[in-house]
Amino acid sequence: MDDTSQKIIDATMALIRDKGYVATTTKDIAHLAGVNECTLFRKFKNKKDIVLSGIAQEKWRANITPELFQNVVWELQPDLEMFITAYMDRITPDFVNLSIGLRAPQLYEETAPMIMKVPQAFISSLIEYFEKMEQLGKINHMDFESLAMTIFSSTFGYTFLKSSFHQELTSLDREQFIKNSVAVFLNGISDRNF
Repeated sequence: MDDTSQKIIDATMALIRDKGYVATTTKDIAHLAGVNECTLFRKFKNKKDIVLSGIAQEKWRANITPELFQNVVWELQPDLEMFITAYMDRITPDFVNLSIGLRAPQLYEETAPMIMKVPQAFISSLIEYFEKMEQLGKINHMDFESLAMTIFSSTFGYTFLKSSFHQELTSLDREQFIKNSVAVFLNGISDRNF
């Protein structure tokens, strides 16, 4: 990838993050990248082509993979805190805003599989973790997919709302949220079978 193409990709992804796909024009992209529109169209077919090149790059993805969740100690509280922290370390406000921009109907069919890799990695890793904890005799058999979805939904919700509203919605900081939500979750599943 040459420098000019990379500047165009970076400008496009930054504009989509800040304005959304529909509001981002090729004129805006060329201006931010410091090139003219003719150069943009010599390098890429269209705006959509630029975006698809961008999401193929690791720098424009959260890059959440199952390997991110391997640092477990086989104790629920620290392990669940690690899962949530690892997710939040990667899912920054910039990534949340970019993923919203990438959900435009004009792009959704191509971008959805890439966007879904983030929750899929989190949820499948958490389900595998719960299954192993059951094998170790540390938790009872439950509906592990529902448990994983509950943790993911709470984590995603907090991350999305903080990205959207910052301190306006809640002053609860990230560390408080992680500790408190894990404590509530652990209290909720103790002595219960699903």
